[in-house]
This record gives sequence, C-alpha cells and structure tokens, in this order.
Amino acid sequence: MQDLRVWLGECEKIGQLKRLGGVDWNLEMGVLTEESTLRKGPALLFGNIPGHPPGARVLTNIMATPERVGISLNLPRLFTGETELVQELTGKPELWEKEAPLFPVKIVADAPVKENVRTGNDVDLFEIPSPLWHEKDGGRYIGTGCVVILRDPETGLINLGCYRIMLQDKDKVTIYVSVGKHGNTIMKKYHEKNLPCPVAVSLGHTPALLLAATLNVPPWMSEYDYCGAMLRENMEVVNGLSTDLLLPAYSECLLEGECLPGEMLPEGPFGEWTGYYGGERKPAPVVRIKNILQRHDPVVLGYAPAGRGDFYEVVYWHALFRSATLKKALKEAGVPGVRGVWPHEFGGARQFLAVSIKQEFSGHARQAGFVASQCREGAYAGRYVVVVDDDIDPADIKEVLWAMCTRVDPVADIDFIRRAWSTRLDPMKSPDSVPAADTFFNTRAIIDACIPYERRKDFPLRNAYSPELKSKIIEKWKDVITW
Repeated sequence: MQDLRVWLGECEKIGQLKRLGGVDWNLEMGVLTEESTLRKGPALLFGNIPGHPPGARVLTNIMATPERVGISLNLPRLFTGETELVQELTGKPELWEKEAPLFPVKIVADAPVKENVRTGNDVDLFEIPSPLWHEKDGGRYIGTGCVVILRDPETGLINLGCYRIMLQDKDKVTIYVSVGKHGNTIMKKYHEKNLPCPVAVSLGHTPALLLAATLNVPPWMSEYDYCGAMLRENMEVVNGLSTDLLLPAYSECLLEGECLPGEMLPEGPFGEWTGYYGGERKPAPVVRIKNILQRHDPVVLGYAPAGRGDFYEVVYWHALFRSATLKKALKEAGVPGVRGVWPHEFGGARQFLAVSIKQEFSGHARQAGFVASQCREGAYAGRYVVVVDDDIDPADIKEVLWAMCTRVDPVADIDFIRRAWSTRLDPMKSPDSVPAADTFFNTRAIIDACIPYERRKDFPLRNAYSPELKSKIIEKWKDVITW
C-alpha cells in the first residue's frame, strides 16, 4: 500500500476518516487535531483551506487507533485493541530487518508525484498548506509528518528521517535535526567538506513510510528497504530532478533542494512531544528549494503534539513499536526473562520506560534497567526506567506506580546515570549542556521496583484474584455485567 489515497479509502470504509472543509491553517487545524487525537477519534482530512488552491489538503491524526496502524502496515485483518496488536507486532521488527535486503527499491521513469512539477521562479511554498499549529510556535511548519530524504556521501546509502521543517520564504525552509540523529551526521559530512547537502522532503506519503522514517532502523540499512519489508513490496522511487536522491513515486507533494554549509536562519520554538515548546528560537540550517513535485490535489501529512505531554498519535505508534523493539534489544544484549516492555505515552514514549522481568538471579533487575536505558532503542532523551516483576503489567501505569510504592526503598533501589544523551528539546537538560556546541546531557534514574531478590520467598503475598478464578466468575455473570 504505497499510495496514501488507497489508505484513505480503507479508513473511510471503517468509518475512521472525517472530511472537513473551510478550516483555517491558523491554529484551527491544530486545535481540532488535538481534540481528535486525545479522544482517539478519526483521521481528519482538511480541504478547501482558506488562502490556498482548492485542491490542497492536510491530513492529521493518521494512526491514533490500532485499526489505522494495522491498515498502515497492510496487516491481514483489523486489530481493535492494543494488546493483540502488540502481540502481532512482536517479532516483526527483527523480521523486517532480516528481510529488508529482499525488498530493494524499484526505480521507475514516471510516477504520480511528477503530475505537476515547478522549478526555479515558479517555486512558491506559500501555496502549500503550512499550519501554525500552536499559539506560541515560532512560525508556520510545512513539515511535521514529513519524511526527509538524504544520501550518505561516504556509503551512498539513502536515509529517511522525520524532522521538523519551518517555512521561511517562498523558496526557503529551515530544518531542525537533533544531534546524534542520522540526518545530522549526514549533513555534517557534506558541510565539513564545504559541500552543499542535497535534501528532499516528502510532505505527504503512505503512513508506512513515515513509520519507517521514525523507527530505529539500523544505520547500515535504508528505510526504503525496511518499508518494503513492512509492506511486502518493493518501494517505487524516481530519480531526483536536481539531486542524486531517490524520491517516493507516490509522494503527494515533494520538495527538492540543497542545504548550503553555514547558511542559517532563526527557527523555533515548536510545541513538541515533551508537552513544552521545544528548542528555543535559534539559527538552524536553511534548505533552498529548487523543485516542487506534486500530485493533483495533494495531501500534506501533519500532526500537532498535545500540549500536556499527553497522548498523541506519533507517541502512540512509537509506544507500540518500541515495546517490541526494546524487548528484542534486551534479549540480544543477553538480558533473560523479559516478559514485557512499555514506553509510556505521557513521556513521549521515551522518558518513562517500564520493563517487566521474571527474576532469575541477583542483580537481574539492575541489568535490565541499565541496558534498557542505554541500548539504541532507549538511549535518546530518556528519563526513568522502572523494572518490575512479571506479575506487573508494564503498560498499566497504576500497576507500575503501585510496585514503586510497595517494592522500592528509595535509597537502596534508585541508581543514576549522569551525562546521558539528551536533546535541545528537553526542558530539564543538564547544566553541563553546551547549547552553542549542540552538546546536551541529562540524568537517568534506574528504579528497581522488583521484590528484593533475597526476599522473594518471604515477601508478603499480593492481594489479587487468580486470573483463572476471575475469568470464570466474569464468564458466569457476563450477561448482567453492564459497566
């Protein structure tokens, strides 16, 4: 399912797409998107946007339900609950990594993205809907649900990432990429040699491509191939018009240009996944847009993070996938007995991570906590890792907090990692951070909320019904249970 329009049709069939006309790009889209996201409502397709060509559209709240995540992954059936969807996803990321080489891109000569091409003086980014998402954003953001396409100049590998793109002028945007991310590393390789970095930005695409761009795909693998494995089909691409980049054939709207070394403009802040305005206003790299390629009546993907660090769609699908990839990472690092993992939504699926284990030896809980906090999937911008016993559901925050209240000695069971990998978006970044050098640190807390290993046999029994008894009684009285 490489075509976003097929995805829209599938969502409409199950009643999870709402079309809205006349909604203003100035804050109205952001407010309505937040409300639909927090309520786990339908995807919103905004059309007839004031001040823009009649066919221009914006799609938000793309994957806020298990049904829409399943459709995006081309799964064989609809999943209506998170538990069964996580079970379906368990093992999938490692399978996709293994099979990605079997799905190399397919270069085609013509494609829907070439239906309309504007170059040179005909480039006008103001014709593309670029919402002001939040009241105190530093400007209009043309790219939020976007996919940024780069090529590593040393390996030739195509990389896809999701980085925020701020509208600056009719042919200029700025790009913010956190230090340590692949996109930042690639851009530096060009600029250190005083070379322009070719950049393409897909503003609308199949949700699977956005998923691949936001997941922790190994640095030696192209997200195109990974996405191909996810969808079980080779991704179709076209050659760039003025760059050596490969562009998604079914992109709805695509910008192509270059980022010159040293050219900067003020960028930010933007209402971020932390629940705060992330990244103070400061210079960011400029991308000069040379070409716009787009389909008739293009659809731009966008999202507006909720303002309380609360549920929003990107966090939702990150939590689903990280629960699977983190469990795999722990296993590969040699941590046994991992029963479940959940990176909680209120922490942006990064800052509060719960790991459930069946204790097998003294020190087991500490091992799980430290590895989870520093493995590839858990290292960026984390804050808390809580390790619990296997009688605790790591996705149930009340269960996790109960374990912390009843099984933790704060002095003995909380350890810290200082000067860990953080980001400019972190409102609590360490005083050791050096913003001018793009060097950001934070501190991690590792909380051992397991029953002390030496007290497992004499620790008070938990007051809880056995699952078998509870299930039996509920089944008996299911016809009268109405709450």
